[in-house]
Amino acid sequence: MIPDFHTEEWLGYISSEPRPESVRLVTIPNVIPPERLKAVDFPGFYEAVMTKMEAPFEQLLDQFEIPVTAIIGDIEVRWAISLGNRRNIPVAAFWTMSATFLSMLYHFDLFKQNQKSPSNLLGQVDYIPGISSSHLAELQKVFQKNDQRVLQLALECISKVPQAQYLLFTSIYELEPQVMGTMKDTFQFPVYPIGPAIPYLELEGNLSGTNYSHMAPDYLQWLDSQPKDSVLYISLGSFLSVSSTQMDEIIAGLQDSGVRYLWVARGEASRLKDICSDDMGLVLPWCDQLKVLCHSSIGGFWTHCGWNSTLEAVFAGVPMLTFPLFLDQDPNSKQILEGWRIGWKVKRGVKEETLLTREEIAELVQKFMDLESNEGKEMRRRARDLGNICQQGIAEDGSSTTNLEAFIRDISLGIRH
Repeated sequence: MIPDFHTEEWLGYISSEPRPESVRLVTIPNVIPPERLKAVDFPGFYEAVMTKMEAPFEQLLDQFEIPVTAIIGDIEVRWAISLGNRRNIPVAAFWTMSATFLSMLYHFDLFKQNQKSPSNLLGQVDYIPGISSSHLAELQKVFQKNDQRVLQLALECISKVPQAQYLLFTSIYELEPQVMGTMKDTFQFPVYPIGPAIPYLELEGNLSGTNYSHMAPDYLQWLDSQPKDSVLYISLGSFLSVSSTQMDEIIAGLQDSGVRYLWVARGEASRLKDICSDDMGLVLPWCDQLKVLCHSSIGGFWTHCGWNSTLEAVFAGVPMLTFPLFLDQDPNSKQILEGWRIGWKVKRGVKEETLLTREEIAELVQKFMDLESNEGKEMRRRARDLGNICQQGIAEDGSSTTNLEAFIRDISLGIRH
């Protein structure tokens, strides 16, 4: 049996999703703030996860009839590794962002040892093992743009990683080979890249995304009627996004561009629908993102660069317009632009709060979605190649499949390192 624990609120979100018979969903009380308040006070929400969940989780462990033999714990749940060690239960530390970002934060102690501060990072080449100098500049942005309490809590979580027995990444080895090698050299236990941790099995073998049945959602039927590579998909995150004023400029720029678009705008969808006056686009509160990205009519993705969204776009072979907002999104954007070279950045001037005008947006979108430009053709070719690498990773003899099988074998046999 594999118990998967959640708060009572989150059980309501996921209980209807299909799952293997061996997986049992269990709950603890709602001891953290509700999801709808996450964006209102993210530091408070993050701190509650660190401090409020351990006691009810440990009580839950005591209620199981069958003893727990292993824990897979999100690294950002600070107490999971310590709890497992205290109870002599092996723990697999689970990292849901890029391996690059973990290495950046884990090796942060090198700055302290060398009396370096984040404000003095520029120009220091290979200062962090496995990390390029351009990524160091992104670490500077992380420390400048984000709440210091959140960063301190994150560093505390990451400091616990060496006490784990295994390390799981949602990335693929081939996407970050240099830093994966560094991680394997850094830790004394096995490192398993098992990604992409995205719902690709739900695609049911139809990676083209076309020929959906008449029962498909309206937005998929709409995509079926659009030309190949003609639609720009836009999603700027689930809980932190841009201002309403910026959204108004984006929708106006999209309309001026003449480019087809599908925009998931969460709470702003109803208002933006009223503004949207053409037949070239759809605005939705939600969609099945991976199915949309894998649809043959999608030619680009304007993204906030969250790691899951990044992996889904890479898997689908779709180039990206990057618009990072928070934490790991700046390093992810850098990887998209310079590491993989499968995107362009939506530039906002020197100050991040600078408003992008409708004219700038229209011009950028037109150029990005130009399928005839040599630059665009090369970018799309690289995106397709990277997508093929992802799909090879999850094939029967692929690296991620092999790593997942090795991890399951190790914990099943009780092999500890």
